[in-house]
Amino acid sequence: MFDHIDIAVSDLEASKRFYDLALGDGIPEPIPAHEWLEWGDFGITPVTDDHPLSQHLHIAFGAESREAVDAWWQRMVDAGYASDGEPGQRPQYSDSYYGAFLLDPDGNSVESVHKENSRPGQIDHMWLRTRDVAATRDFYETVAPIVGLQLVRDLPERVTFVTGRESFTFVLGDKPSANVHFAFAAPDTATVAAFHATAIKAGYRDNGPPGERPQYHPGYYGAFLLDPNGHNVEAVFHDRS
Repeated sequence: MFDHIDIAVSDLEASKRFYDLALGDGIPEPIPAHEWLEWGDFGITPVTDDHPLSQHLHIAFGAESREAVDAWWQRMVDAGYASDGEPGQRPQYSDSYYGAFLLDPDGNSVESVHKENSRPGQIDHMWLRTRDVAATRDFYETVAPIVGLQLVRDLPERVTFVTGRESFTFVLGDKPSANVHFAFAAPDTATVAAFHATAIKAGYRDNGPPGERPQYHPGYYGAFLLDPNGHNVEAVFHDRS
């Protein structure tokens, strides 16, 4: 499953106001962690030389009911945020799918969705654009057995993986998604090491070898790779003992 997803934003205060309003219902207050702000498994960080702006991302969060989706969209629109799709059924996705869409301050598409097995306030899915679906599929298939990904759709123009109850999809597009960080939960340090070693052996790019990162918290053990699109992909184990 996803451990966390982070994006870099151009204006931290503006994005904080957006996500406070978007994710405030039933979600703990954002936790300042170094330069990050976090709402559960989602976080934002300011743009720096090491964290370029995240763009062209779609991310969806679960809602407890259709009425909650309606209220979320209306609250955000009333606050002045731009709609990216009014509340309604989306039967092209599933019979129970009901969603609404907005644009965050950097133009990323953010959704509230209610459907079968929705988890209120939790990340439900991500969609990202890529210029090379096949290369992207090959990368995630390489690490899939290690971090528990399942390939559920494999088309020339789209590929989808499931991780736990969440999914992520890469679709063919001229404006690729950029600079997203997502981390997969690992059950132990050996899994983190295997994630990194397997990908490096297959020729993929290192972005940080396995090891502890106490700057995040004691017992944080992660390893980082760059996928073919330049996204920072991590496996992480949290040793709370």
